[in-house]
Amino acid sequence: MSNALRFPAADPDTAAAFFAAELAFEADPDDVHRDLLAGDVTGYVLVETRAPEAFARERIPGAINLPYRDLPERLDLDPSLVYVCYCESFQCNAATKGALALARRGYRVKRLSGGITAWKEAGYPVESDEGADVAKVACHC
Repeated sequence: MSNALRFPAADPDTAAAFFAAELAFEADPDDVHRDLLAGDVTGYVLVETRAPEAFARERIPGAINLPYRDLPERLDLDPSLVYVCYCESFQCNAATKGALALARRGYRVKRLSGGITAWKEAGYPVESDEGADVAKVACHC
């Protein structure tokens, strides 16, 4: 038996439910970029969950900074929106921690697949504060 099929594939209905559930938790950088190009981010906000220093140096255009370590118990956010959290990369879990903290406070959340690293690898633009040293960005989670 092949290694790939050592464990049988799920039936189509189970597979469809699994992948639909997975998409309920993740957003794709390409989809977000297409929304930004179209000027249509209706219904969601991008949330950078790293430290303010990382946000100042480099961020996805239009994102807000809510460092997961510093989230207060009460937030003045629109409960009708979805908060798409991102951090450095797949190797960083600040977006997961931020999404968890927001969900525990009653907000709907998703995570941006691959973080800002996947965003940049796809060739999408970033912005920074004037005078920030973009060349020395580290996770700063």
